[in-house]
Amino acid sequence: MAAICRDCFARVAGEPLPRRCPSCGRPRIASHDELLDLTIAHIDCDAFYAAIEKRDDPSLRDKPLIIGGGHRGVVSTACYIARTYGVGSAMPMFKALKACPHATVIKPSMEKYAAVGREVRALMRDVTPLVEPISIDEAFLDLTGTERLHRMSAAETLMRLAARIEEQIGITVSVGLSHNKFLAKLASDLDKPRGFSIIGKTETKALLARMPVGKIWGVGKAMQRKLEAAGITMISDLQQADERELMARYGQLGLRLARLSRGEDSREVKPVREAKSISAETTFNDDIRDYDALEGILWRLSDKVAGRCKTADLAGHTVTLKLKSADFKTRTRNLTLSDPTQLADVIFRAGRQLLRPETDGTAYRLIGIGVANLVTATGGMQMGDLLDPDANRRAAAERAVDKVRAKFGKEMIDKGRGIRKP
Repeated sequence: MAAICRDCFARVAGEPLPRRCPSCGRPRIASHDELLDLTIAHIDCDAFYAAIEKRDDPSLRDKPLIIGGGHRGVVSTACYIARTYGVGSAMPMFKALKACPHATVIKPSMEKYAAVGREVRALMRDVTPLVEPISIDEAFLDLTGTERLHRMSAAETLMRLAARIEEQIGITVSVGLSHNKFLAKLASDLDKPRGFSIIGKTETKALLARMPVGKIWGVGKAMQRKLEAAGITMISDLQQADERELMARYGQLGLRLARLSRGEDSREVKPVREAKSISAETTFNDDIRDYDALEGILWRLSDKVAGRCKTADLAGHTVTLKLKSADFKTRTRNLTLSDPTQLADVIFRAGRQLLRPETDGTAYRLIGIGVANLVTATGGMQMGDLLDPDANRRAAAERAVDKVRAKFGKEMIDKGRGIRKP
């Protein structure tokens, strides 16, 4: 059985394997019959937002930390200490603080987190060009063929990458290594934080059989309840079911479930992942009915979305407004533009047009704005509107503000509407 120390990267031998590395004395030894053969990986940053905040403020290191909004918001991330009290992602803040009243709460700083995410991806791309981000803090990697380049197995390359991320960026990651994307992602969640888990080909079906159906990527709580109602609670139930019957009952999803239950996943790691939309939203501490108050918040969110579009060099054809009422009912309204845009002014004006009819006395607890149907902005971006003589002037002004912000920082200058212009 192949074995490598995850701290000093020495090969470890022995039968049985020693509990600690003979070279460095540390216990983190990865061993598996297929360790040197597998090349598909999923890397997931551990408690990403919380880890960054603890890195930046060492006084928080040994304290429970929650990243989230105000009393009416939800938990974005909870550190591992807070999780021992039952705090979890997407939990309402009031429940999280009831479970862990002594936790430190910090509002998310998405620009900072996005910047760290880019640093992590840059280190990933140093080891392979086949990096497929699936969120700000996780990605698939295909290291097939890199063994000759790095003169080491994919497993050792990944161990060195994890150590480099920890040393240079100051956060930790968990790695899943397998023979396809589904299993690599499943593996990365088996031993967090700072984990390195392996699922080999020979053990795939037996290992999956012992897991609940909820472990299949894409099977949420609603689908899990639907499957359980049909007597399917474990992945082994899917393995034993007739594939044609699953397709007849669930359509293409049934075929997907049947194949994933056997560990079959033919998807390739694609280095370019097309973004479907870019958006921003906020939950209020108190419900808001007033149009002017909502409009002011809408501007700030439009400015955020525009900034993210510009950073990604993307523009959107469709503007989407999202509102959630006090009774948790969601309204979404869309407006298709004549030309794609990444300008805050254009996004805001479209959003305002969608917002006005919805301010009918309804109390809202959340508002969001986003752009969809994205295209590359370079060379085909909307600069103005021929029906609006001032549109080009506003676009030029926004570009000038962007240049000043790029040089001196975002907080150094704001557009007039951000200071509350009628």
